[in-house]
This record gives sequence, structure tokens and C-alpha cells, in this order.
Amino acid sequence: MFFLLLIFIVACSGRNDDPNALSGRVAIDGSGTVYPLMARVAEEYMSVAQQGVSVEVSRSGTSAGFQKFIVPNGTDFNNASREINKDELRTAFESEVDIKELKVALDGLTFVIHPDNDWATELTNQEVANIFRADSEINYWSDINSDWPKERINTYGPNENHGTYEFFYESILEEADLKEDVNLQQDYSTLLTLISEDKNAIGFFGFGYYINNQEKITAIHIDFGDGPIEPSFETISEDGDYAEFTRPVFTYLNLDSARTKPEVLDFSIFLMEHVNTFAGARGFAPLPDEEIEAEVEFLKGL
Repeated sequence: MFFLLLIFIVACSGRNDDPNALSGRVAIDGSGTVYPLMARVAEEYMSVAQQGVSVEVSRSGTSAGFQKFIVPNGTDFNNASREINKDELRTAFESEVDIKELKVALDGLTFVIHPDNDWATELTNQEVANIFRADSEINYWSDINSDWPKERINTYGPNENHGTYEFFYESILEEADLKEDVNLQQDYSTLLTLISEDKNAIGFFGFGYYINNQEKITAIHIDFGDGPIEPSFETISEDGDYAEFTRPVFTYLNLDSARTKPEVLDFSIFLMEHVNTFAGARGFAPLPDEEIEAEVEFLKGL
């Protein structure tokens, strides 16, 4: 009798009486830039919304993440710091992967230097581009301003796996070749460390990596023609003063996953309903409410 009673107690203790409780796994990969925001939303979701769902967020980079997303039985979401390209769309179509683009925030590409660099705190957008371009004659700080140190400029950035690199290459360099000695890194933490330890460094990444590490690096104010503009939550918008270096960031949803796995759809709705709440703390400018509401309405319609 005691043994049967014990079995009954254990069985009841494992039962979830919440009819809305979900279980399962949500797989997310992609952009290292978007990672801190998505990881924070996932943490909140697992803590307060659906404790039985495991939301796993990785950061292989936008391009590498798409390769895991646009295949049969791929990831449920791919975070991206650029829009999906034509080749990726073609592969998704051929693989019969139905996708939905979800814009989640706005980011400002931020160029940073070592805190002890007190001479290059303001640069024009063309000077920034020329520092990295192979066809430029800028190699030393004194090549920009004769009063600056005759020290070789050391350039850093994320590698080709990242959408941040692609945005930089396409929108800022206008697809010009990079100097051969640009130090490109897969890991953002490594990139941050390299810049913070090199007085002659200049590098770039998303605004969030700057705003959360201001004690280690300094942001360059960019002059687009009307005076230097500091990247900030106020200037980073699609029609703001920093607009030339502003870009939307995304997550892409596998619609088949959303239709067949309730936990994936539930997380996608939670994401869009709460992403603006966490955007600022992770270094992103939030989206207009009407854009968020339109996406939530679409997802609930699934």
C-alpha cells in the first residue's frame, strides 16, 4: 500500500496542471550582434512565461547561421544583422523552407578606438572608410592630420561570417577591397579585447558592444557633412543624424516550425511583444510601436 501511495505522489508532483504550459526546444543561431538581445528575451521567456521550454541561443554569425536555417530540419530562428540575400533565399526556396523576416531593433555601426587615443575622436565618414580601404594612402594617423602621431593604424573588425562585416563592406566601403592587414575576428569578445589593448587600434561593431564596454573603448564621433555625430539611442534611427551608419537587425522565423511546434510560435509572439522592453539595455534603439503591433498580429494569425 505504501509503495502504491508513493507512486501516486510522485506522479502527481510531476504533473503540470497549467493548461497553457508548453514544453520542447527552440533553436536559435546567427548574428553575434543580435545575440545579447535575443539571449535576454529567451532568459525572460524561460523564467516567467514557459519554464518547460528550453530556448537555446547560439551565435555563429549571420551568414553561418543562415546555412543552418535554410535547410530541412534546420534551426527555428536565425538572428541577422543584415537582410537575407538572394542566394540564401534561393536555397530556402529549393529546400522548401518557408520563412518570415521579423525586424527586432535598430543598431548603429560604431567605430571605436583605445581610450588613450585622444586625437582621432572625430572623423568624417570618408576618413573612416579610407582607413580600411586597400586603395587608400592612409596608413598612419599622421596621414589624416599632420599633427597626429606618425604611428601605424591597426585595423580590426568582425569577419565575413558576420552581417556586421557585410553591412560595413557593402554600405560603408561600397564593396572596395580591404587592406590586407585588417585583423578580422569571429568572436566579438576577442575583438573587443584586441582593440582595448592597442593604443593605435580602430575597429567596428554594433552599438551595444560599445555601450556596454565604455570603460574599455571610446566611440568615434562621425561627421557626415554637418558636424560630428555621436552614436547614441537618440541619433540611431532610420531618419536620425546617424542614419548613414544605422541599420535594422532581424530574426528570421521558420514558419513551418511555428505552425507545427507551439513553443516556437509562442516564443515568437513573446519576442515581438517584449523586444522593445529589452532593446535599450542591450544597446539597441527600439522599433516604433506600430511596426511591433503589425508583426504580433501576423504571428497570432498563425
